[in-house]
Amino acid sequence: MRPPVPLSAVRIFEAAARRRSFKAAAGELNLSPSAVSHAVRKMEESLGVALFERIGQGITPTPAGEALCDHVGRAFAELNRGLDLVANRGPQLLRLHCAPSFAAQWLAPRLARFLSEHPGFEVRLAAGMDYARFITDEFDADIVYGPPRGEGLVRMPLGLETVTPLCDPERAARIAGPADLFGQTLIQSDNKQVRWTHWFERNRLTAPPTAAIRFDRSFLALAAAADGLGVALESTRLAERELAAGRLVAPLAGRAEDISYIGHHFVCPADARRRAPLRVFARWLARELAIELDAELA
Repeated sequence: MRPPVPLSAVRIFEAAARRRSFKAAAGELNLSPSAVSHAVRKMEESLGVALFERIGQGITPTPAGEALCDHVGRAFAELNRGLDLVANRGPQLLRLHCAPSFAAQWLAPRLARFLSEHPGFEVRLAAGMDYARFITDEFDADIVYGPPRGEGLVRMPLGLETVTPLCDPERAARIAGPADLFGQTLIQSDNKQVRWTHWFERNRLTAPPTAAIRFDRSFLALAAAADGLGVALESTRLAERELAAGRLVAPLAGRAEDISYIGHHFVCPADARRRAPLRVFARWLARELAIELDAELA
């Protein structure tokens, strides 16, 4: 009869096998890499089989490790479903941090639909440019703009966004091609990854020296453009409502080369992904954006 293997050791093995790294598993589980290595070695001694091949600083599961990882992964998935079932019987609180413009332009207008689809949920939403510090346990998840930062995080890209010049319909009537922008007031969002210089380069033109109006938030740039102050270079995802209402138009759609990129990510601590409200929200978010749900949040 084999000696019992502690569930904590199985959890460490699963994280190491999934991430192919003792260091990454340690960051996810808030342990030291040596503690992860020691736990795995003790588990190997108990089972009498090597679970990983150590190659330099890296690791790769052995055939036995791969087989065990498959069973352990399914076992943890079943356990998570049971935890979700129990957790769903009580009040459901989601504490979410979000990039300001995504919160104002895309998320907030949809929260009523999310809450109507999930009675009993409570959402606490905070917006800010600083990334959430999960070590304080203040937030369950963050929707960040730009590259995610931090160790031990589950990261789900929120799909491609298209960046194109946007303005009010009256101004759009005077813009027939990219060169017509030289005679227009250009609005700059200072915290954007895609700027006017990038757009003009993509369209083989030299950008004007500076934009005439500058804001530090996309939602301000979009509001200014809709009010007739100039042309904003912004994401059509963030401008969905204004485009649908006709307050903004894309005058160069089909006449110029736009820029597409992944601007936002949904991130959460790896150990928080078991929380039922977070998993429900992640599934809803992926469905709303028509993107693939990260396997770790399924």
